[in-house]
Amino acid sequence: MHEIITLQLGQQSNYLATHFWNAQESYFTYSGDQESAVNHDIHWRPGIGADGTETYMPRTVIYDLKGGFGSMAKTNALYNDLEEGQTPQALWNGPTVLQKQPTIPQSAYQQSLDAGLEPAPLSTDSVRYWSDFNRVFYHPRSVVQLNEYELNSSIMPFERFATGEDLFASLDKEFDLLDRDLRPFIEEADQMQGIQVLTGLDDAWGGFAAKYLERVRDEYGKTAVFVWGNEQDSFKPGLTREKRLLRLANKARTLTEVYKYASVVVPFTVPFATLDPAKLALDGGSQWHNTALLVTAMETVTLPSRLRDKANRDTLGTLADTLNAMGKQNVASLGMSFAPQPTKEEEEEEEEGSKDLRQRQLGKHKQRGHAVVMAKENPEGVFLDINFTPSDQLDYVRRRGGGGDNRPRVFSQVITSRGYEVDDEAQEAKEAEEDERFRRKSSYEPVTRSYHTSLRFPLLDSFPQIFKDDNGEPSKRGGGLNVTSSLSTDASVCKRLKLLRTTVVRSIGMEDREQLGNELAEMADEYHEGWSSGSDDGDDD
Repeated sequence: MHEIITLQLGQQSNYLATHFWNAQESYFTYSGDQESAVNHDIHWRPGIGADGTETYMPRTVIYDLKGGFGSMAKTNALYNDLEEGQTPQALWNGPTVLQKQPTIPQSAYQQSLDAGLEPAPLSTDSVRYWSDFNRVFYHPRSVVQLNEYELNSSIMPFERFATGEDLFASLDKEFDLLDRDLRPFIEEADQMQGIQVLTGLDDAWGGFAAKYLERVRDEYGKTAVFVWGNEQDSFKPGLTREKRLLRLANKARTLTEVYKYASVVVPFTVPFATLDPAKLALDGGSQWHNTALLVTAMETVTLPSRLRDKANRDTLGTLADTLNAMGKQNVASLGMSFAPQPTKEEEEEEEEGSKDLRQRQLGKHKQRGHAVVMAKENPEGVFLDINFTPSDQLDYVRRRGGGGDNRPRVFSQVITSRGYEVDDEAQEAKEAEEDERFRRKSSYEPVTRSYHTSLRFPLLDSFPQIFKDDNGEPSKRGGGLNVTSSLSTDASVCKRLKLLRTTVVRSIGMEDREQLGNELAEMADEYHEGWSSGSDDGDDD
């Protein structure tokens, strides 16, 4: 079934993953004459609840610190028939220590869901934890609380790479985390296509993830592993320069380690300085808001790994091979453009067979200076409106929009568009052009794969109203969004890695400084060596 197993590491990643799982849940169809565009067996596992009923739950393992799960209990409505003191099957059966924490009350939204009522509206004030807007039941085996550290503790902050490494090492020595937490999900899969890991890159979760991935790669050497490395806003008010330097040092250590084991690594963050307030209403202080924007791009670009449509379906391994077509170039950049929901009049025109809705939307975008174009319209790669790549600047420098002269050379690119209408002729032309590009791997043009689905990104009642329509009003919940998202490997990675090396190397201890500096330099070399050899350009340095 080409299953994908997910690892969620930390609070920020769990916000992101909750949006992801809510979207996956919305794709289920409950009518016999309807078939979902998404193959649910990829990310969901069948099972038997405590009362013998059939269940369908995410193939995921969720790690968070003490206090990070909010009001969510380890058991749920499908597994609440366990007697007191009894552990669910396949969980730890050794000695237990009872730890009681103050009960966190459910959000009004969760209470409404449990009662089967119309969900209460969510707001930035009512979302305190990621579990406050969660719409999914998880198997008890998925929920792993790490009691050694407490969420947002000022006494023992979980903020250093080495802290995460040490925590994983101590837990793995005692419990063997792969055997206890991950292997049960892998062994019940028929034909696993890959593992996706959601983790922080610039805090202690980076160290935890690096050690975890080392174990994963030892056990599953040929499995595709996608790492989504979220980073926090380095320039939020109150964050000192010392803290920013610590985060960059954490990132440098994480990247050099994860790079060795991951098929693809995607560092990404919300680029507040370049967002257009006319199109987005984003509360930068809300993780609920920030991760909603991030997941729109992340969930869209990975859709090919779970679509039923054979013409637009591929595995994580194929996506990774495309992005690594020029060598060991597995650090990718995430980009996205979106179109407002079509008005009622536009939908009626589409139904009447008038001008293709996608073409009208693209026309509007081009009039506004948008960069939403198909790959065949730009042989040097597609550059979308929002670039989620972190700047890696220690001191604030305003990032400019993507001007043509500043665009980096693209080596490889994966593009997914959703919601737009594409006719059969355009689809055939796209496939023919992609075949030609794969025959010309040594040319200046990037290796590109593009995918399309009519399935729009769902704007659920659990999703904040961050997107604006053409009138500047929040997009209505219950509808969908047309989105184009891309993963690219390009020459800008070289410059960013060199900048990161220059910035952090002096803050690293003498025993690790040379090795870290050399590893970052070697990574940077992968993004210009070999590519310029067939042209008249000089070195990129």
